[in-house]
Amino acid sequence: MKILIINGPNLNLLGKREPEIYGKISFEDYFEKLKEKFSDLHLSYFQSNIEGELINELQKAEDLFDAIVLNAAAYTHTSIALADAIKAISIPVIEVHISNIFGREEFRSKSFTAPHTKGVISGFGMKGYDLAIQSFLIR
Repeated sequence: MKILIINGPNLNLLGKREPEIYGKISFEDYFEKLKEKFSDLHLSYFQSNIEGELINELQKAEDLFDAIVLNAAAYTHTSIALADAIKAISIPVIEVHISNIFGREEFRSKSFTAPHTKGVISGFGMKGYDLAIQSFLIR
């Protein structure tokens, strides 16, 4: 199985940015642990701070991957374009958030992307990516 993980804006700063919320490990380091744990899968990773690049990756992924784990970060709460891109592809997408978006600022509790995903995992730290990958393995 081929799974693409897509991270949105500011997630390139994981390990440095607000470690009390997002933890002290970079995503690149965590991704290496995911690849070790799921060595029988083909995992790929893409990150961008640019909305259009995230949309391009979603569209390209349909022909290359079996599933997507998406942390659209702040675009979750603002981007109808990302929601439309998810809706337009046929492969399953799991939305992941490191923090509990429902326990933070009120604007974070609205997700434009969630209605078009298979499910949402929020508040389990980086472990949310692990849980999302596992969910694709359940038949």
